[in-house]
Amino acid sequence: MPAVHTRVFANTYRDSVELMQIAAEIEAVDGIDRAGLVMATPANRDVLGAAGLLSDAASAAGPNDLVVALAADDDEVAIGALEIAGTRLAGAADEGVGETTKTVARTVAEAVGELGSPNLALISTPGAYASAEALKALKRGLHVFMFSDNVPIEDEIMLKSVARSKGLLMMGPDCGTAILDGVPLGFANVVRRGTIGLVGASGTGLQQVSCLIDRFGAGISQAIGVGGRDLDERVGGAMMLAALEWLAADPGTDVIVLISKPPAASVEARVLAAAGSVAKPVIVNFLGGAATTVTEAGAIPASTFEAAALMASAIAQGRSIPADPGLAGDPADDEAGAPIDAAANDHVRAAQEALEPGQTRIRGLYSGGSLAGEAKLIVKAMLGKETASVHEIIDLGDDEYTVGRPHPMIDPRLRNEYIGVVADEPSTAVILLDVVLGHGSSPDPAGALVTAIEAARSGRGIAVVASVCGTAADPQDLSAQEATLARAGVILATSNARAARIATAIVAPAAIAAGSQP
Repeated sequence: MPAVHTRVFANTYRDSVELMQIAAEIEAVDGIDRAGLVMATPANRDVLGAAGLLSDAASAAGPNDLVVALAADDDEVAIGALEIAGTRLAGAADEGVGETTKTVARTVAEAVGELGSPNLALISTPGAYASAEALKALKRGLHVFMFSDNVPIEDEIMLKSVARSKGLLMMGPDCGTAILDGVPLGFANVVRRGTIGLVGASGTGLQQVSCLIDRFGAGISQAIGVGGRDLDERVGGAMMLAALEWLAADPGTDVIVLISKPPAASVEARVLAAAGSVAKPVIVNFLGGAATTVTEAGAIPASTFEAAALMASAIAQGRSIPADPGLAGDPADDEAGAPIDAAANDHVRAAQEALEPGQTRIRGLYSGGSLAGEAKLIVKAMLGKETASVHEIIDLGDDEYTVGRPHPMIDPRLRNEYIGVVADEPSTAVILLDVVLGHGSSPDPAGALVTAIEAARSGRGIAVVASVCGTAADPQDLSAQEATLARAGVILATSNARAARIATAIVAPAAIAAGSQP
């Protein structure tokens, strides 16, 4: 059994994204079974315990200490990996230090003093301390982007109340994505500037819509994340309402898109009423929501992220608004709807012919929670609730799967393991994937999946279907990532919605014949 090795860095802080990236690098070292880099808060020590990485030294560490813990069979390998971690942490601390740089600030007050007139604070401290830092920033007149999670909802309500009273944005807690004045924050993509403003309680939803808008030739004025709980009844949509007001008054924004997982009914009514009162066109994509409710409020419903992006792009470009084809798609619609090109149809037919008796199930292995949610809705819309229940689409970025491990958008090895597991199951017909590019994501997510994909496809007629969420300007390069997947035999779609429809077409051609197409 691998032995646990630990190094504690006293009074050292690094943000969670940086720690996940270093952990992924350490886990890639031959001979390392698993690794965790965390601030030693009580909650994070529990995470190390659940991962089997909690040593006496880690247990004794305090919340201001940084713990590097790893499991390895070979002591020399472990020592080498700990040295790599130490070097990376030291390098991160020194990064950017030179003749023209200033001392790294250790408090909000120091940062404001050093920068002179900042207008935004990005907070990624452990959740137990995030609220206090956010409140300091708000009191100094700074907008706040809070990546931190595990923040009590009572704190979120308080912080957003303070922000609204000061005319500030409080993005988060647990806000993963924003693009402000062209600057990406958190997990975000490099998209062209334009006149479309986005507000989202969904990180990968914001990423998908912004990337598709870029693909359609339009651009983003602002993309404002609000955190996954903002549309909870207790929070009341406080920041989505504030961001909507903000964009309604912004002269650089001509059309607005609201994006969320299903909100609380009372909050949905409040947000839709506000959307209907805005003079600018407002497109609403609340996954699984009723289109009639949106229409009656005076806004424009969009059933998928792609439909929302295409509608917004059409308005921004002065074209007529395309009809929403619905989740299942419209065979008569050649723009926003489901039809795929002849080559993709050929792939679908070839995949169907390769299936063996008993291969009937879609296995979706996602890194983005909202993308997984959209795929589930599409499969259900095309097959019906009872039939759709035999298929399984999971979000591997959920806390259930990431205890003691980096998020799959940063480190694909967790998903590679699951690809191997589902490929061995006799009922698997299709493996459905999302590949998310942009800042914060793995430098080569497609390349990291290829070996697992090729192994899954060898010897059995399993089809692998994927969409890549990204742009040509992203560090990973959309075209290069798609080419890598295509060489591995992956059936590619230009959006998550189309990928889900293709997967469904492979396992249920009767659904397509009945009126839906991929």
